[in-house]
Amino acid sequence: MSRPNFTVVTEFIFEGFSIFGWHHRLIFFVVLLVLYLLTLTSNAVILTVIYISHQLHTPMYFFLSVLSMSETCYTVAIIPRMLSGLLMPQQTISIQGCATQLFFYLTFGVNNCFLLTAMGYDRYVAICNPLRYSVIMGKRACIQLASRSWTIGLSTAIIQVSSVFSLPFCDANIISHFFCDVRPLMKLACADTTIKEFITLLIGLCVLVLPMVLIFISYVLIVTTILKMASAEGQKKAFATCASHLTVVIVHYGCTSFIYLKPKSQNSLQDRLISVTYTVITPLLNPVVYSLRNKEVKDALRRALGRKPPS
Repeated sequence: MSRPNFTVVTEFIFEGFSIFGWHHRLIFFVVLLVLYLLTLTSNAVILTVIYISHQLHTPMYFFLSVLSMSETCYTVAIIPRMLSGLLMPQQTISIQGCATQLFFYLTFGVNNCFLLTAMGYDRYVAICNPLRYSVIMGKRACIQLASRSWTIGLSTAIIQVSSVFSLPFCDANIISHFFCDVRPLMKLACADTTIKEFITLLIGLCVLVLPMVLIFISYVLIVTTILKMASAEGQKKAFATCASHLTVVIVHYGCTSFIYLKPKSQNSLQDRLISVTYTVITPLLNPVVYSLRNKEVKDALRRALGRKPPS
């Protein structure tokens, strides 16, 4: 019997940013390390402030705290290995390790998408139906919305990881990315991936387009309600309560949609650089935007530090 002329892959190698010289990788490492530490610190501060401040025990800040926890886990799943790869390029990862990283990346990433949708719904109820806000957005409703976000994230991860790692991998084992992602892995499969790519596209439409549509509808209704307000001060306050959420939504969905909803790209380096935005910058943007633009959070932080909030 003749042996098949291929080698079964047992581990992958991250290409990462090995195309850059040592000097550029070192600068990149320092910048990303600082951003990573800022992300961990700022999310920890947000969680602590929300926990100790009774004024922030509201649905909006409940979702923000859950989002902060999810964003922290999301970055921990990706960034440490990326930083290590900048110092020591061409790092290897076992197939089991790659599947684990992809599972956590998808779980927390999809969860973030639907948490942002839940936060959009919360803003819609607060502005369009303020008299029934406490009834509609009760404790049970908030827990149910957060739980469903986690459930969708877990389900998506299980489906995608099972789909990708049911493919055979042989000979080629260099992942054109700095972490295990669906498309770079499918490129390495030594089998037809047409059906798998179609499944990935359907999942991308469900977890990206559906939340975007729901958030868009929420904001159309919100803007319509705000414009009907007689008081200019009331309009300004209403817009201010939505500005932080809307900023995070635009950056988050803008970057992820560009990567996952566009046709196949031959420029993998460009995709990697864009991926840095939603794996490093967006998780930092969430706590920074909410703390800098939100008076309630800033006042709670001042109280936690023993300073009197400005009147």
